Amino acid sequence: MLEIRWHSRAGQGAVTGAKGLADVISTTGKHVQAFAFYGSAKRGAAMTAYNRVDDKVIMNHEKYMKPDYVFVIDPALVFTSDVTINHKDSTKYIITTHLTTEELIKAQPKLEGKEVYTVDCITIANETIGRPIPNTPMLGAFMKVSKMYDIEFFKESMQRILGKLPQKIIDANMFAIQRAYDEVK
Repeated sequence: MLEIRWHSRAGQGAVTGAKGLADVISTTGKHVQAFAFYGSAKRGAAMTAYNRVDDKVIMNHEKYMKPDYVFVIDPALVFTSDVTINHKDSTKYIITTHLTTEELIKAQPKLEGKEVYTVDCITIANETIGRPIPNTPMLGAFMKVSKMYDIEFFKESMQRILGKLPQKIIDANMFAIQRAYDEVK
């Protein structure tokens, strides 16, 4: 089973991102879950979202997991939350930050010895979508790191998911996904 934990702040699109990823995966015949855990549920409050993916029906519905991937879409959470909790030795971290991977690991020693990828999803979102909602750029970075799906298949699937939005917003999200895919290090 593949497990993903998202760390973000309410309003940054982690729940929508987790649901969008689940929607794409569900079209490939896999079983998938997407759910979230909110604290105070206020905009800006720290929160987590989750995905599970398996070839068989997923009976586990609890939030506890040992994630294969951890997405951190608010860079401050690397310092204010323990994003490494319940990790595996093989857990991969994709973190939005303006820092290089080396600078980030030096600033947060808990990441030392872990497989960490960085990309500035907030800047990408601001410059492409016009709003600091970094969920779709994070998914583009995930496609690059995980090699789960070909980026063109993923973007076509996301276009379908975003289909109710104005074409300008869909196009901006496609550009954001591709840019994060290209820029993740």
